[in-house]
Amino acid sequence: MLFPFLNEPIADCPAKASSVIRGDNYRFTILTDRLIRIEWDEENRFEERPTRMVANRDFPSPSFVVTEDSGKLEIRTDYFELHYRKGSFSPYSLSIDILGAYSNHDNTWRFGSIPETLKGTKETLDRVNGSVELDEGVCSKRGYAILDDSVSPLIREDGWIEPRRQGVTDIYYFGYGHDYRACIRDFYRLTGAPPFLPRFSLGNWWSRYYAYTQDEYKALMTRFLAQDLPFTVSVLDMDWHITKVKERYGRGWTGYTWNRELFPDPGAFLFWLHEHGFKVTLNLHPADGIKAYEKPYKNMANALGIDTKKEDPIPFDISDRNFMAAYFKYLHHPLEEEGVDFWWLDWQSGGLSFAEGFDPLWMLNHYHSLDSGRKGKRPLIFSRYSGPGSHRYPVGFSGDTHITWESLRFQPYFTATASNIGYTFWSHDIGGHMRGIKDPELMVRWLQFGVFSPINRLHSSSSPFTSKEPWNYGESAEKAMGIFLRLRHSLIPYLYTMSRRCTVEYKPLIEPMYYSHPESSEAYTHGNQYWLGSEMLVVPVTEKSSAVTLKAPVEAWLPPGKWLDFFSGLVYHGGKTIRLWRGLNEAPVFIKEGGIIPLAILKPGSNSTENPETLKLIVFPVAPGRFTLYEDEGEGNDWKTGRFAETIITWETGEDGGRLSVEPAGDISVLPAKRTYCLVFKGVCRDSGKGACHFISSGIDEIIYGRYCENTRSLELRLPELGGGQSFVLECPPFEEANAFSGLEKRFFAALHEMSIPFDQKDTLYRLVREAAAKGFNGDEGKYNLTSLIVSLQTMVADKDVLSVLTEIICA
Repeated sequence: MLFPFLNEPIADCPAKASSVIRGDNYRFTILTDRLIRIEWDEENRFEERPTRMVANRDFPSPSFVVTEDSGKLEIRTDYFELHYRKGSFSPYSLSIDILGAYSNHDNTWRFGSIPETLKGTKETLDRVNGSVELDEGVCSKRGYAILDDSVSPLIREDGWIEPRRQGVTDIYYFGYGHDYRACIRDFYRLTGAPPFLPRFSLGNWWSRYYAYTQDEYKALMTRFLAQDLPFTVSVLDMDWHITKVKERYGRGWTGYTWNRELFPDPGAFLFWLHEHGFKVTLNLHPADGIKAYEKPYKNMANALGIDTKKEDPIPFDISDRNFMAAYFKYLHHPLEEEGVDFWWLDWQSGGLSFAEGFDPLWMLNHYHSLDSGRKGKRPLIFSRYSGPGSHRYPVGFSGDTHITWESLRFQPYFTATASNIGYTFWSHDIGGHMRGIKDPELMVRWLQFGVFSPINRLHSSSSPFTSKEPWNYGESAEKAMGIFLRLRHSLIPYLYTMSRRCTVEYKPLIEPMYYSHPESSEAYTHGNQYWLGSEMLVVPVTEKSSAVTLKAPVEAWLPPGKWLDFFSGLVYHGGKTIRLWRGLNEAPVFIKEGGIIPLAILKPGSNSTENPETLKLIVFPVAPGRFTLYEDEGEGNDWKTGRFAETIITWETGEDGGRLSVEPAGDISVLPAKRTYCLVFKGVCRDSGKGACHFISSGIDEIIYGRYCENTRSLELRLPELGGGQSFVLECPPFEEANAFSGLEKRFFAALHEMSIPFDQKDTLYRLVREAAAKGFNGDEGKYNLTSLIVSLQTMVADKDVLSVLTEIICA
């Protein structure tokens, strides 16, 4: 094999013969009862090989009915009817009707048309200030979508690619109606599952386009650790290599040689970063090839038969297999031996190469991803989106956006919507890259979005004024940034479990709201909120705070049910749209009924991503819940052979109280030898803390009393230290939920205290709520008191923002 990462032939991926209907120049393959492949080939040479887009066609044969005569063919499943008048495909000869009332007039797809979908994603947000038009995805309110694979190159047995012959048709019809989760599940089955990311990639990334010296960078990382700002990935932009070159060599945009003026001892530098818990990625712009001043130039030239005495540049030729083999062997592998963990492929040079059909960006992504996994590592690159199928090459770099509220406002929608084409691991320049103005609040809100998104990477330009260190933004913002950076790191157990679920169960890490509520119009109109994993609903703040209330607004749609505010512990009743207001240290994040969130608790100053010795479990106990925490060694592929542990966490409720059981199973050798659990029952009233909890485990049977936290409406219990794989049960008294009226006076006072309104008005409003609270809000009389309070507020408060803040406090 030409490449060391291709140690076995690439197999064809044909569908089952029972799913295929073939005739003169055409072939239909019914992959599922909602997914059909449609092919036309004048030479009747239909392809079974994998393509740039498609990795698997071996689906179980579904049930379908074929009706055929000499001139017509019809295929019917429970979900669609295909009509074909034999002959060349055209809008008149080939159509598919979706079965279901998804539209009054758009239920038929005709050959050649491109259905409108709920959109997918875009290659880049480079230099974007605000929004851009997105490409199509495979989820549609109309119920059907098209994926065109006609021009995708083929992947040969030897792993190299072969451009498609012209004139063939190879398209896939997705007719999943509004079952978007099933649609994406089968999209992943067709195109390949997203790889399982290494654990470290889900922490915080530090990135900056800046010419650091070796000592400056080490000092910065040391300061981060000293201030308990946990970063796990060090991203070195292009100044790691030589950039200032002699005129005869052109420019230093591309480079593979360490800049020894900045990094006099690269090996020691990389060793130091690893010793302190940082993984390292280096930036590449490979388009300019290899110049004679480069350290690996001689080896590359000899391998390719180029005369080194002439110092001719070696052009970057993605279409040349020999070049690509040498490209990895001499340019990248030696640097990886020094300690580089993965590569940032910052391709910005278009889609053309020396040969038609060889798209440089996709080929870089494809082969770098394969190469990154060649020694038993999990594939990982950092690069741009290169079209459908790119989810196989995470992580995605969205490009250099402007530092504006407009850019932030677009990114939550952009990130969630990308799941409609399976692309669930976008990484943005958190805080923005360039232009704009300094705005500490914008930085904090952007960071909050990053914390509750797939990848959190702070980045900025080389300007000395745009760097994202928290201490650059003033005391309040610095405090908030520290809170959220630490929170992101503590979320790794949850995010890692959800990342594995993505790979194994074909469920995107991030999902638009219409995946769970496809028939609710609000799910489509609130595009900036999304599911993060199975338990969390995230509503990023993308507006500035009110100068009067000192809080920022965001409109949220809470589906039917009860929702726990992750930060305040308040219980919100869903089935409505509500205007939320949050201070700088809070973000609107909600946990579903019965939701369970595992968090890592580390010692201050630690950036470890190992399976934690202390694990906090946040439980929203108003309904039964179950969460299976996944843990393994974090980087290798032993998980594929069963070397992992799954801890089943179950919360059961009854009239006499609740019962929490925690049962580790599987290969518990991956767990720490000892583990301490901290349980947090959130969204409960103070009275819930009066009852004792009964703790039962192997050799332990005792009563445990919790500590109640008023600010977060939580009952917290710290359990005895256990063996890492030890099970336990905790029997709890009944919990009373912390609804809008729990601590109403205190919350009302706190909101009024911050507002810039006349003191007399504050006194009057506070007196009003105290009087109403004294009467109570229970029963019919309580409803009357509540209505009277709201009417009084509407009468007395002219400022809409003030009224909205106070109304949320009362009506959550």
